[in-house]
Amino acid sequence: MADHIKIRKARGKWVVRAGGAVLGETSNALELSEGDYPPVIYFPRADLAMSFLEATETTSHCPWKGDATYFSIPTKSTVIKDAAWSYENPIDEVSAIKDHIAFYPDRVTVEEL
Repeated sequence: MADHIKIRKARGKWVVRAGGAVLGETSNALELSEGDYPPVIYFPRADLAMSFLEATETTSHCPWKGDATYFSIPTKSTVIKDAAWSYENPIDEVSAIKDHIAFYPDRVTVEEL
């Protein structure tokens, strides 16, 4: 793993909300720290209401994590486009984030309970 990426179990219980709905709540979140970026909370798919997320055609590539796919969240009044991402087949060094989804905190609410 690149020296600038650290993954650890996030302390406490975490929740993600969008459009007035709770999308997930978990005590099994991972916290990924990468360089000078703020830490990112990754939620296990098993703890998310995946029916609230719609896969999009958006993709991106990170040389240290692999190829990311994105999800939008339809709400009653709008669609929050590409609000979340996942590394379906991450690079071996960050394989802990496989089957996890992260959310942009400026598009949804991610908070520790």
